[in-house]
Amino acid sequence: MRRFGSLFGLFLFVSFVVYCKTYSTETNGVGPIDSDAKSQYKIALGRSLFYDPMLSRDTSISCAVCHKQDLAFTDGLPQSIGIKDRKGTRNAPTLTNVANRPYFMLDGVNPSLEAQITAPIQEHAEFDFHILLIVERLKSRPNYVRLARMGYNSEITNWVVFNSIAEFERTLISKDAPYDHFIKGDSSALTPSQKRGHDLFFNTLYCGKCHNGPDLTNNVLTNNGLYEKYQDSGRMRLTHHEADRAIFKVPTLRNITVTAPYMHNGRFESLEEVIAHYMAGGAKYPNKSELIVPFDLTKDQRTDLIHFFESLTDSVFLNNPAYSEIEY
Repeated sequence: MRRFGSLFGLFLFVSFVVYCKTYSTETNGVGPIDSDAKSQYKIALGRSLFYDPMLSRDTSISCAVCHKQDLAFTDGLPQSIGIKDRKGTRNAPTLTNVANRPYFMLDGVNPSLEAQITAPIQEHAEFDFHILLIVERLKSRPNYVRLARMGYNSEITNWVVFNSIAEFERTLISKDAPYDHFIKGDSSALTPSQKRGHDLFFNTLYCGKCHNGPDLTNNVLTNNGLYEKYQDSGRMRLTHHEADRAIFKVPTLRNITVTAPYMHNGRFESLEEVIAHYMAGGAKYPNKSELIVPFDLTKDQRTDLIHFFESLTDSVFLNNPAYSEIEY
């Protein structure tokens, strides 16, 4: 436990440095490049790195292994699998509209996307590697060296790796689901069943109190009564406050029908199970949100609710070629 605490403290320190520190540049003869072009080079570099297994110790997995585009950048597993088939403890969160999140990881431990990217790199059950060794590997790839020069006027550095991947992830925007067209005024975008589910979600039940706004999340950290006893301490691992035990982020519901299984540990395989959990009012737990109370729904109402969730699926996002692996 003491070793875990020390490593975790080191992790937070590194994350803080990555988040706060600016990076130095070297010109080496690269001429002026306008800001829009630089941005595109940064994104291109981050996109390539996102799909490159060179970031893991044994070059067996990449970011895309746990974040698959057709699954809204999740992996379909209860808990993600890292190198050498090492099993993690949490469900891979979607990267849908991740640029809109104020903090990252399921317990909000990281303050920026750049800081978040340090986590899988050094995590034993994920990449189990070191950023300095990654940088040395990447320097042997001429295309990466070129993109770093064009985008950052710099050689490949820690910051270039972190920021370029973050810049790519900030482009992962979902805004073309039927629900989006409906809230913009197209009443025909939803079926009658989906409209009934929409009314249930926002007007009859308490779902909309947490799942609201453009991404159907209030970005709050809370407890939803998943268990009476938790193996995962949630945000408490950061704050050491008992009030934060088993506290996790309210997730976005965009593309929810393709991101099963659900909850921080992938406990529920289907949306039907999720609805049943909330209908029962969750388990008794001291930190459970006071909003989580039992309610009744008929079979038809449950169907309508699931049909509404289907209206949050953005097929344009799931198939956008700008987010797929670059073929060289």
